[in-house]
Amino acid sequence: MTPWAEEAFGALAPRLMDLVPECLARAHARARDAHEGAQTQTLEAYGHGLYAAQFEQLAMGLADLPGADAVRLQARTVMVVAGHVLYPIRYAKRDTPVSTAKLRRTSGLRADLIRRHGPDPRQGELDLGPAFEAPEDEVHGDLSKLSPDTKLILVAYACAYHSGIVRLEWGSAELQQRDRSLVWHHHEPLPIPRGPGQLAG
Repeated sequence: MTPWAEEAFGALAPRLMDLVPECLARAHARARDAHEGAQTQTLEAYGHGLYAAQFEQLAMGLADLPGADAVRLQARTVMVVAGHVLYPIRYAKRDTPVSTAKLRRTSGLRADLIRRHGPDPRQGELDLGPAFEAPEDEVHGDLSKLSPDTKLILVAYACAYHSGIVRLEWGSAELQQRDRSLVWHHHEPLPIPRGPGQLAG
């Protein structure tokens, strides 16, 4: 257990460090099964399946933790544990540093979630000014379901159909408007799962 994880989750940190990788390994296994069941030449079934399954497996896996709370955001269930909402993001299909992670868009639920519940922007970063922030009435409505003091923990992972999860980290990041990149204030690795669906190479 690291000082950062202990500060964020207290006594629950060691359990989360085991559960989160297990949940994502199960999500990957389900997505592989979906692709094999669909028997398509493309990996659409895998990609869509993984997106849905990552939320569902985290919700199931973390539901019994003391004080854990399930919140529905844009038809997906996310878990709030010890005042932190855990939000999974598959940022790559191969083993690349989490510092390369980008969002597809600077608007929408994920972007608003990071702006609202992520860390305050660092001093010295390029400030594009308030004109680039969504007006209050344009922020995704589901975010009203989260307490204003809830903190965001991004669970960022690289994963592909053939290789499984090859990199997995968690931490806090801000979103850069100019290029959709995530600027990590802190990130640290979680164990690479060796559970269901993980393949060698």
